[in-house]
Amino acid sequence: MAEIFLPTLHTFAMNNIFTGSWGAFRFRAEPKVVMATPKEVDFQQSTIFAEYWHGPYCYEKSTMEGSQSFPMTEEGREELLHWLEAHI
Repeated sequence: MAEIFLPTLHTFAMNNIFTGSWGAFRFRAEPKVVMATPKEVDFQQSTIFAEYWHGPYCYEKSTMEGSQSFPMTEEGREELLHWLEAHI
């Protein structure tokens, strides 16, 4: 099985969008962060929205083949990883 890299939850909690690829398989993961306080992320309410496509072009020039939201938890991160691997 492919080894897709996903960053830590801390990276997503800082509102960083992550893009990655495996051969012609491409994906984008965008956090939807909800703050519990001005300095603390509410991980239970936050999500990671992911999309994938196949092909040589960037996100803006491609047609998405699938999308799904995942909880911003370690379990949600693992679920996202398995979902991506299933669509390679």
